[in-house]
Amino acid sequence: MDVCYRHPDRATALRCTRCDRYICGDCMRGAAVGQHCVECAQAGGTPVRRAARPLVRAAAGTPVVTYGLIALSVLAFIAQMSSHEIESELVLWTPAVADGQIYRLLTSAFLHYGPMHLLLNMWALYVVGPELEGLLGRARYSALYLLSALGGSVAVYLLAPITTATAGASGAIFGLFGATLVIGRRLRMDVRAVGAVIVVNLIFTFTIPHISWQGHVGGLITGVLVAFAYVYPPQANRTRIQAVASLALLALFIALIWWRTAELVY
Repeated sequence: MDVCYRHPDRATALRCTRCDRYICGDCMRGAAVGQHCVECAQAGGTPVRRAARPLVRAAAGTPVVTYGLIALSVLAFIAQMSSHEIESELVLWTPAVADGQIYRLLTSAFLHYGPMHLLLNMWALYVVGPELEGLLGRARYSALYLLSALGGSVAVYLLAPITTATAGASGAIFGLFGATLVIGRRLRMDVRAVGAVIVVNLIFTFTIPHISWQGHVGGLITGVLVAFAYVYPPQANRTRIQAVASLALLALFIALIWWRTAELVY
């Protein structure tokens, strides 16, 4: 994906309809026809020479958060293989969470049941993560990933049988899928392929035994909600709305965890 001419760390598919330069959402200015970059919008009716399209795309920066998440998951898997106690102490098991081990709701997102489980999730993260990280920035992307992971775990805690032990980054991955769909629509991109990927994965989720549909659906819904809050607010209040939306979603998860725990304990 090409990058904004003013923010080379942000991937985008939008172009100024006057000078043909690539622009991100923050640099886009509405026009009677299409959209303009900041300079063209300020120039008004002054003719602007169309910039030549670069032959080589600018580097969007190293997706360090994505690579860090992959590395952390791989290290956690190695630790699982070296000690079975680590797995039993960190996976999402409802009675343990109700007993106060809340950390399992997040630690379980970095554990996997077998090398194929790990490989599939890390491959999906490697494919979809870097572009999202470039579009959102590292802080927002990290929040998206962690909130999606937590959203999937909360759905498991609420809806899955209490005897089920759950682990995997699938909830977070589905959150990234949902965010990609929302952001792609916001950038007026063709998102049919992303929609097809989500549908196919949901079919697998509900037809293959021993797959946590609660975690996948919970992560997907969370990713969609976070992406809407991150890319649709007006520019003037965007950062504030993004922060408030993230904290509100976290507060909702805390309330649901408290309610479910009270239901199980009392």
